[in-house]
Amino acid sequence: MPLEVSELIRLRKIVSCAFHTLLISLFLPTVLLAQSGEVSLRGQVTDQSGAVVPGVPVTLIPSGGSIREARTDELEGRYVFRDLPVGTYTLRVHVKGFADIEKSNVVIVRGQPQVANLQLDVVMEQQAFTVNEEEAPSVSLSSSASNASAVTLQGSDLEALSDDPTDLQADLQALAGPSAGPSGGAMFVNGFSGGNLPAKESIREIRINQNPFSPEYDTLGYGRIEIFTKPGTEKYHGTMDYNFGKDFWNSRNPYSSEKAPFLLDEFEGNLGGPLGKRASFAVEYQRNMVDNGSISNGFVLDPQTHTAVPFNSVLTTPQRFTRINPRVDYQLNPNNTLVVAYEFTHSDIRDAGIGGFDLISQGYHVTYTDQTVQVTETAVLGRNINETRFQYYRTASQTTPNSLDPQTQVLGSFIGGGSQSGQSLNAENDFELQNYTSMVRSKHTMRFGVRLRGQMDTSVTRQNFNGTFTFGGGLAPELDSSNKPVLDGSGNPVLISIKSIERYRRTLLFQSMGDSPAQIRALGGGATQFSMDTGVPSLSAHAVDFGLFAGDEWQVRSNVTLDLGLRYETQSYMHDWRDFAPRVAISWAPGGGSINSRAKTVLRAGFGIFFTRFPLSDIVTAERYNGIVQQQFVVTNPDFFPTIPSTGSLAVLGYQSNEAVSSRLRAPYLMQSALTLERQVSASTAFAITYTNSHGVHLYRSEDINAPLPGTYNPNVPGSGTFPRGHPGPVFLMESSGIYNQNQVVANINTRLKQGVSLFAFYVLNRAMSSSDGVDTVPANPYSMAGEYGPAATDVRHRATFGGSISTKWNLRISPFVVVQSGAPFDVTAGSDLYGTTLFNGRPGIPTDPSKPGLIQTRYGLLDPNPSPGEVILGRNYGRGPSQLRVNLRLAKAIGFGSVTGRAETRSTVSPGGATAAQASGRGLGGILGAPKTVHRYNMILSMSVQNLLNHNNPGPITGDITSPLFGSANRIAGGPNGEGFFETADNRRLEAQIRFTF
Repeated sequence: MPLEVSELIRLRKIVSCAFHTLLISLFLPTVLLAQSGEVSLRGQVTDQSGAVVPGVPVTLIPSGGSIREARTDELEGRYVFRDLPVGTYTLRVHVKGFADIEKSNVVIVRGQPQVANLQLDVVMEQQAFTVNEEEAPSVSLSSSASNASAVTLQGSDLEALSDDPTDLQADLQALAGPSAGPSGGAMFVNGFSGGNLPAKESIREIRINQNPFSPEYDTLGYGRIEIFTKPGTEKYHGTMDYNFGKDFWNSRNPYSSEKAPFLLDEFEGNLGGPLGKRASFAVEYQRNMVDNGSISNGFVLDPQTHTAVPFNSVLTTPQRFTRINPRVDYQLNPNNTLVVAYEFTHSDIRDAGIGGFDLISQGYHVTYTDQTVQVTETAVLGRNINETRFQYYRTASQTTPNSLDPQTQVLGSFIGGGSQSGQSLNAENDFELQNYTSMVRSKHTMRFGVRLRGQMDTSVTRQNFNGTFTFGGGLAPELDSSNKPVLDGSGNPVLISIKSIERYRRTLLFQSMGDSPAQIRALGGGATQFSMDTGVPSLSAHAVDFGLFAGDEWQVRSNVTLDLGLRYETQSYMHDWRDFAPRVAISWAPGGGSINSRAKTVLRAGFGIFFTRFPLSDIVTAERYNGIVQQQFVVTNPDFFPTIPSTGSLAVLGYQSNEAVSSRLRAPYLMQSALTLERQVSASTAFAITYTNSHGVHLYRSEDINAPLPGTYNPNVPGSGTFPRGHPGPVFLMESSGIYNQNQVVANINTRLKQGVSLFAFYVLNRAMSSSDGVDTVPANPYSMAGEYGPAATDVRHRATFGGSISTKWNLRISPFVVVQSGAPFDVTAGSDLYGTTLFNGRPGIPTDPSKPGLIQTRYGLLDPNPSPGEVILGRNYGRGPSQLRVNLRLAKAIGFGSVTGRAETRSTVSPGGATAAQASGRGLGGILGAPKTVHRYNMILSMSVQNLLNHNNPGPITGDITSPLFGSANRIAGGPNGEGFFETADNRRLEAQIRFTF
């Protein structure tokens, strides 16, 4: 829809402000360059696999004069020497565990900066020397360097994670824990938001909880996931993988009556190397072919006896996925580098959407095509580094249902008929432009920049154009064996609470007997609700947001650093200009330490404000269902099942349901504070314990502002009630009135032993309360907030995670990954529309009279699905699901051949101190441990990964409808929704074999 004039003016102001701020950010470093020394020599230090080596000293020895020293930075392993006199120099790098590097005859000429990239080689001592695959964990005063409370995964640590993208994302979310507040953890790939999770093989490093109070990010630091992909290198290298999985070695899904079919064939490969002297490339290809078993179960009616019987269906869902991802790194000149990356992915899934309560007729065919372009230019301007990043992300999808029949929902029992999705097309284009500058001035490390993002969505959606009949539970006459009402002593029918499947049964039974709609409803039959959408299916919408930040890491004393930051954000569509987000953190090393040396103990404290933007998807929803573009008609107690009425008659029989956005909507923000104690336990082990408190206000949620006034609604009379706006029909207003409170303690430990052992573990004690779990949260009673403040969806009280890798001297690597957590909360609902909002989210009451008709006995006691005035209503998310246990394990055996390289082929960084003779030989642990890979140029790695090794049943979403036959239990395992994507959840314990060739 066209934007209003005021919105156009606001959008123009945002873009103008962003443009001018971007210009300032671009040219300010150039102005500052005049005040800085001229770069005379620069370069990058890497290991033999191309991985950067941060924090190592680089010594420059002149033919005459004083020796200079620089240290490689923590991000890209780069060093810089400025204002060198003309002459000849020698470069030297000495790190234990690597061969010394000495490069002589480095000639410095005025006005001609020199570049000297250095590559470290691992030395082999008696063919048994072993080095750390990653830098040993340590504590540091610097917030921009690694902090012990963070989780950093690289090299062998990644082996503990799943190869499947969906499982990999679940693993990362488990590592991030519930720290990320009500919206969950945010994920960034190469500094960009949005986009797709890259293939694990292309990932260089993953950082979680890094620098949590940095003003550079709009999202919470605790729970933030940062992923960095591999660049090209100065030597050709590559891998080729083939993964295979089959149902014959898997275990049966506990929610399936038979072992579901499963077949996995995955081909992956990547290649990288030089493109001349100034460029390198990396390219990745992936082809996944998965035939996943989609499992659904619930209750249906036996066509002969008209009784409710369990059903279980297993359907093969073919899934095909293709990805190609080339990347080029190019050195424009000694001070400027350019990185260009492109990614193309295509997914094709047939018979998608089946799972939970779905019958097979619910399936649909869906295709996705995603394209991403990323461009990063890095400029070294004296003592400043400027990065300009641009990302364009486009995703296009098409959905075609297998059936266009109307849908039938029997709540908590089954969902039949055609899919509600309808024939739909969607295309979204996202742009992101960043310009960030880093400066070092004496004891200050400053970073500032801007980010501008734009989203445009064009869609053709026929959601629910085929109509939906809904059957819920409720009060109805008790029937005898002849399906006649049971009468009490006064001759009145005895009322009982019936389940949704019983209401559906009575409808079909009495229809077959020729009863009129009125007779059927009097006997407890008849659909509870009918809904149908009509109107214009096409819609376009867009949104723009802008962020500006500045931060300073100040070394106040040798053992004290202070981080100060400020971020400002705003976005179109929301009339909110107050989004200033200050950040402050302090680090103190009692007894000594400095920003460039190791500290044994560090105490940290921090506070920050973090805002949440209003999603484009909710803007699209509000503009689509405004009653003009599309109309959502709702008919309560329809008597025309299964006939679909005409559009014209719907306006007479029912009323419209609309959605809108509050004019007072503002961005939610969360105030997070933290206290951390970090301790260097040994040279290879660091421990941290963190307490965080989070308080969120203005959380998104919705409210029916046209619900019938209390006491005026009769669920048995369609359209009954007195409505505030003078006409029936809900108006769901998206607003920002929710609150969120969370307290948690996180203890984590990281260790990287010299013998090839890399392990990490953490435990989280968490308590989270809120009045909203997102914009779709609607109060059960529109005129009472009692019970709305309760456990948040993130209120998982206990969670423990353990993972890592152990490499043996037989070139065998063992990589465990274990997640244990207590149960998550779920909402307990009454199974009917109690307040005339067209929603079935009303919660049961706690009866004061145990003899009241229709009460239901549950594990939570006697509950009333039709609460009387004055009854205490169950609070939101009152239920609690079962605990979860997931044990994954990967075993890998490396076989080397070809020429001996003279070094262990591993992406590694050696921690200062090297290895003792006992550690180098592995005698410290009985001679079991050894190098993770062979010393040959070519390696064949055979591996077997096991998901859910112990075959533990981890239930998925819990059914909270007390009128469902499955109340309090799940009907699928935890994992992806309805088999729609590449979730590979057909079987409970899954084995996958892999063969990998590397060179």
